Formats: sequence, structure tokens, C-alpha cells
Amino acid sequence: MNRKTHGAIAAGHPKTAQAGQIMFELGGNAFDGAIAAMLASFVVESTLTSPAGGGFLLAHTQDKKSMLFDFFCQTPRLKKSIEEIDFYPVSLNFGGAIQMFHIGRGSVAIPGSLMGLFEVHQKLGKLPFSVVIEPAINYARHGYEITPYNRVTFEILEPILRASHESQKLYLSNDKLLSIGERGYLKDFANVLEELAKKGIQEFYQGDIAQQMLQDMKEGGYLIKEDLVNYRVIKRKPLKINYRGYELLTNPPPSSGGILINYALKLLETVDVNCFNFGSNKHLQLLATVMALTNDARKINYDNYVYEENIIEQFLSHKNLLDSQNNLQKVINKWGSTTHISVIDEDGNAASVTNSNGEGSSYVIPNTGIMLNNMLGEADLNPLGFHRWRCDCRISSMMSPTLILKDGKPEIVLGSGGSNRIRTALLQVISNLLDFDFSLEEAINQPRVHWENNLFNVEPREQLETLENLKLPPETETILWQELSMFFGGVHGVRFKDDHSLEATGDIRRAGVGIVC
Repeated sequence: MNRKTHGAIAAGHPKTAQAGQIMFELGGNAFDGAIAAMLASFVVESTLTSPAGGGFLLAHTQDKKSMLFDFFCQTPRLKKSIEEIDFYPVSLNFGGAIQMFHIGRGSVAIPGSLMGLFEVHQKLGKLPFSVVIEPAINYARHGYEITPYNRVTFEILEPILRASHESQKLYLSNDKLLSIGERGYLKDFANVLEELAKKGIQEFYQGDIAQQMLQDMKEGGYLIKEDLVNYRVIKRKPLKINYRGYELLTNPPPSSGGILINYALKLLETVDVNCFNFGSNKHLQLLATVMALTNDARKINYDNYVYEENIIEQFLSHKNLLDSQNNLQKVINKWGSTTHISVIDEDGNAASVTNSNGEGSSYVIPNTGIMLNNMLGEADLNPLGFHRWRCDCRISSMMSPTLILKDGKPEIVLGSGGSNRIRTALLQVISNLLDFDFSLEEAINQPRVHWENNLFNVEPREQLETLENLKLPPETETILWQELSMFFGGVHGVRFKDDHSLEATGDIRRAGVGIVC
């Protein structure tokens, strides 16, 4: 019998974290824990993530090797006329902001989540896959209790959950959304998982499930057989960032989140941030300005060049940064400032995995309990406009699983869900940790802000009276939120502390959970 592994895991649902904990108790490593937790999240966080979505896993092994597994969604190989496509808008209410998304079969990109987790397990896992998949099967077959946060996501996504009969079977009872305390079941999905455990991942990409999916996609969708058969996980070299003497590893291009965080940190590094009081006027002005300058740089120097080979050197060049850094200094001188799982183990293995289904396309593969993604219907993933994507390309994502290394060893593992707020959520948490020396819990659960498109969203804080005097980018409208909200992301993190003990913290905005075992 394997010796129990000492480790820590932070995730967005108690059952998700417990699945990882079970792997540690069975002697598994951080990668077993991360994969088991992600599979479990497909059941208990199924409105946020899905086996038919896409994601990334950033790994650092005990022999000090770092790698990024890219299993995000791919654009289809062929386009159809817009008139043939099932693609339509829905408005989702986050409580303080309305956001528009597009769903339907024409919003579905090639899914990668299942293949990604299976490949990570083959390369880095320790326990048998049949063991790692067992908690998810158990939750799906025997049910899980609907939590208050589950219910919140149901309410936000209700227009999508009601859009198809198969989806209604998963989330409604007697034409009403499942309520807090009721049990949710995905028994069809339990059967699918059992088949995958026996036959392998190709059952999803080339077996009966694939055939049903492709048959349905003929009407209103893009996906064809060649899309599924030719999908591959890509192993990438992580993007390295140096900040305040720490080395950060995160998601490289063609994904956008990591390089935009890098750009913002390079701006922040020119400022002595810890001379500001946290949450003060100058601190909020600094964050808003950095976010605005990063957005401007993205529009001018990134979005149109994302697939160029030298995009990292080009976008982070001294010349490109200098204009933004000078503009930041001018402003300062006027003052007189999607679900994620983080896992680490005692041997130095660390996994940061972010996965998403977008908001879901509303299309559920019949008799599987699996809703497909709507990545072709998310505005932030399609900055050049809908239906203007390049065929057969990895979609550029904001997901930014992140590791912070000290002396070459993983000290902090972070990541976040939250659509286009991922990069600003992680930027603030990293700054809270490394500039303000906050504890992990403080860094994650402090109020956050988000500037985009001349809107400055601000979570509630004690210094509310100071906001009237903020000197923000021109034409900025300030929106004050009444409570901490999932709109501002959901950062879940684990950490090796200086005394070699472990800590794990889940973001209270998304009812996150941290377990040390």
C-alpha cells in the first residue's frame, strides 16, 4: 500500500478539493490530485467547466522540470456561411454587470479537456487512471448536494440551461432550477466515465459519442470528423516572468492572459508599490492605469500578431514597453497609482490547472450529460470579431495558470476563472503577495478592481469616500459593487511557507475551498 502523500489543494467546490485529497491519501502525487479534482469538477461544477471544454495545466516536477500542457479549444477546419450557423446572443446578469455571450451549435469549438487530462496522467501521474477517475464517477452516479454557489451559477446561466431539453434534464426539476440542498445527478456522465476508464479517451473523440456529436453538428454547427480525429495536446515551454526577485511561470502565447500579466507586471515593477497604502486612492489609480495601458498595448501590438513566432520578444520589447512605462510615470507624477485548481505536494511537484466550458453552448450530447463549450461565442476570445477566426488554430485564451518559484522551487501555485477578468485578478493577487507581503488568504480575498473599456469596476472597501477624487484614465466611469463578486474572478492558491508548512486558500467569491492533508 502506498504511503500517504502530504500535500495541499485549493479548488472551487468542496467535492472537487476532496477528490484531490483522496489521491493524496492513496499515495498519489500532485498531478493525480489535480486530474482527479478536475474530473470531479466536471460533475460538481458543471456549469463552469466540462470534459468538452478546454484548458491548461502548468506542471513543475520534483526533478525541477517545468512544462505547460495546452489542451484548450481549437477552431474548426472549415467554415460555413453565417446563415447556416446556429449562433445567437444571450445576456447574463452577474449582479452588478450585464455581459453578452453567444451560444448555439455554431459557438462550439473543438474540445480538448479530456484528452489533456488523459495525457497529463500518462506523462506525470502515479496512480492508475481507473483510481483517479473514481471520485468523479461516484459523485455523478450517487449525486452531490447543490451548494449556494452552485445555485448562484444556475441562476446566472439560466437562459443557457433552459435552452435545450437535454440541459433541462441536468439542472431543472419540475421546470424549476435545482435548489440549495437538493441533489444533482449526472448518471449518464457516470456511464461515460466508466467507459473511458475501460476503453480510453478515444471513445470520446472517435467512438459512439463522437458519432452522435458530429451527426448533431451537421445542423447549425461547424465540427466535422477531421476536427476530432486530428486534435492534439500541445506541450509548451512556460512563459517566464521575473518580478521583485521571484521567477513566475505562466501560460505562453498564443494564449493572451500570461503575456498580458507579464506586461502589466513590467509596468508595476517601475513603481515602488509598497509605499502606497493598500486600497488607497493612489493604489487604485495605479491599478486602473496599468490595466488601461495594458489594454491599449494589447489592441495595438498584440491581437493582430498573436500567431507570429516572435510575438513574446516583440510585445515585451524595451521599445514597446517604454511608451507605456513613460505614460505610467506621467500619471504617477501628477499624483505627487473561468474554474481553477492549484495543487502541491511534499516532493515539490506542483500543478496549476484552469479549465473552462465558457458559458456552455446549450448543446448537450444526448445521453451523456456533457454540454459542449461556446468558445466561438465569447467576445474576449474573438477580439477581431465573431466568425473571423483562423481555421484550425488554437484559440487565444485568458487562462493563466501560474507558479511562483523561489530558488528554483515552487512556493506558490495560483490561477483563476473569470473570463476577461482572469488577468487582472491574478495581477492583483501576485502584487498583494510580492509587493504587500500579504498572507495567501489576505492576498486572494482582499477587494479587487477591474478596468476595461472605460469602466472601472470596484469591489466594496473601507475607503469608499475617497473614490470621488480618483484620477482615472479619461472618460472612465466608476461602478461600485455592493459585495465581493465572482465577476472579479476566482483565484485559488496553495503555498509552501517559510517554515515548510503548507497552506491552501480558495477564493470566497466562488465559495473556494483549501485543504491541507
